[in-house]
Amino acid sequence: MPKRGKRYRAAVELRDSTQYYEVREALRIVKEAATANFDETVDAAVRLNVDPRHADQIVRGTVNLPHGTGKTIRVLAIAEGDKAREAEEAGADYVGTEYVKKIQDGWLEFDAVVATPDTMKDVGKLGRILGPRGLMPTPKAGTVTMDIGKAVGELKAGRIEFRVDRTGNLHAPIGKVSFDLDNLEENFQGFMDAVIRARPPAAKGGYIRAVTVSSTMGPGVKVEPAQFRKSA
Repeated sequence: MPKRGKRYRAAVELRDSTQYYEVREALRIVKEAATANFDETVDAAVRLNVDPRHADQIVRGTVNLPHGTGKTIRVLAIAEGDKAREAEEAGADYVGTEYVKKIQDGWLEFDAVVATPDTMKDVGKLGRILGPRGLMPTPKAGTVTMDIGKAVGELKAGRIEFRVDRTGNLHAPIGKVSFDLDNLEENFQGFMDAVIRARPPAAKGGYIRAVTVSSTMGPGVKVEPAQFRKSA
């Protein structure tokens, strides 16, 4: 077991690892326990009662967080002509089809990718590079679209994508510890609402097994999952 530093050990004392907390109290503890010398990200982790080995139990979706993530998102838009200009006007950091070749050559200085359907014949070649990094544009995530200006705008404003991993867990950033507690709570609720809406019909029994919130360098704080089971 790795040896924990003094700050982490002090942060652990702020919460009872055996107790489940209401959302607001859990987030308050996360903020108080964050003592790093940078603005830590607040993450939500959700354990679901699904088996991702079956295609009809994969949980994925997107959500526009009411107050954004607090992170500057570098958006690459792969488009041509009028759609390229639309992406530029919406605030895309990089625009053009020439970036397909740059990515093949190793360039990865971006956080999200959007593309128009007509460019997917070329973007599809990047599956082995972008797929494992969770950056491959897809229609389901709204990142392959003719309304590319809207997609760019939403990503810049704080839209996030989530997808269940092979162990049945979801992880997503919901803000920064510098956020007002009300804003963090609203972001968290927005994320959980989206997860509940994404419940696959094939999921049986209790959908939400466990929920935890934490900061980048802080301990996890358990959130009472019963409140979400009622609506899931």
